[in-house]
Amino acid sequence: MSYIQASMAGNVWKVVVSVGDQVEQGQEVAILESMKMEIPIESEVTGTVKAILKPEGEFVNEGDHLIELD
Repeated sequence: MSYIQASMAGNVWKVVVSVGDQVEQGQEVAILESMKMEIPIESEVTGTVKAILKPEGEFVNEGDHLIELD
């Protein structure tokens, strides 16, 4: 099990994957909004999305777990 983490503090603007989706290393899985900028979050590993831990609209801090992969 592994996690995709927020690279900086901001709001989860969009989650572009769903539970059950297969993701590849380097694939964009979410977009954060911070200081009027959109910051793409990419998966560092290949795996299957097990859970979306932070929904769209929620504020996250750097290092928070966004998505759980199996």
